[in-house]
Amino acid sequence: MPLEHWSDFPVDYDLCLRLYHTIMSLATPIANGFTAEIYAWKDGQVLKLFNQATAYQTVELEARLTRIAHTAGLPVPAVGEILEIEGRFGLEYERVDGITMLEASLKQPWKIARYARQLAELQAMMHIIKVPEMPSLRERLGGKINRAGPLTENVRQTALRILEQLPEDDKLCHGDFHPGNILLTDRGAVIIDWIDAARGCPVADVARSTLLFGGGPVPPGFSPAWLIRIAMDWFYRIYRRRYFELMPGAKKHLAAWVPVCAAARLDENIHYDESRLISIAQTLTEKE
Repeated sequence: MPLEHWSDFPVDYDLCLRLYHTIMSLATPIANGFTAEIYAWKDGQVLKLFNQATAYQTVELEARLTRIAHTAGLPVPAVGEILEIEGRFGLEYERVDGITMLEASLKQPWKIARYARQLAELQAMMHIIKVPEMPSLRERLGGKINRAGPLTENVRQTALRILEQLPEDDKLCHGDFHPGNILLTDRGAVIIDWIDAARGCPVADVARSTLLFGGGPVPPGFSPAWLIRIAMDWFYRIYRRRYFELMPGAKKHLAAWVPVCAAARLDENIHYDESRLISIAQTLTEKE
């Protein structure tokens, strides 16, 4: 066909633009995680591209939960559209430039006390917000406990029974609140990764944070392990003290929530921490 006749065909400029962004933007990720990579995307946005094992329903759930948190007025990136690229689902997010609180703590350990207090203040601010439209944290924990392979049946049933007896609430819980999920930016701290968010008892959220950085082993890839362990312990003590200054009534329930949350975390195949989590969960049967 002569070149001049190509102009007779309609051009989908929006499609061309999307293809251009796909080709030009997905060259190298700007961040990597266990389930997704983050790529520079259109102006003012990034694309969180999930691995092929991630179902559309999971991506849609993350989008919905993040929108709820954003609408509640928390410092959370705005959510865009869900896309499909070469068999993988992606989620557009507002671009927020910064480093995680974890990275900042490792680079500037003299600021650990400040970061630990800031983390506690962000979590306490979140824990006064009611979110009746979010999934139930109690139901989510119960499902994880039922799926946790390393648990004996006795510990599993005990954990489920105690979970039903613990306080219920409708406050916003992040579900994975730790320094790696806080971005420090020019506009302040921003909370990311809301896929585990739910409505429930705030102390359960603190118990989860306690298991993540309050005495467990140093995750693979961090060295020297002994120095990281000292820093984590210091960080946790300051974080915990500040949180209970702000939410003093929550302190009495923490010890009851920790072993239940440990039982639930065993559903996540955290092999480097499995023996400790099993030991903590087993204390549920020892108390009966």
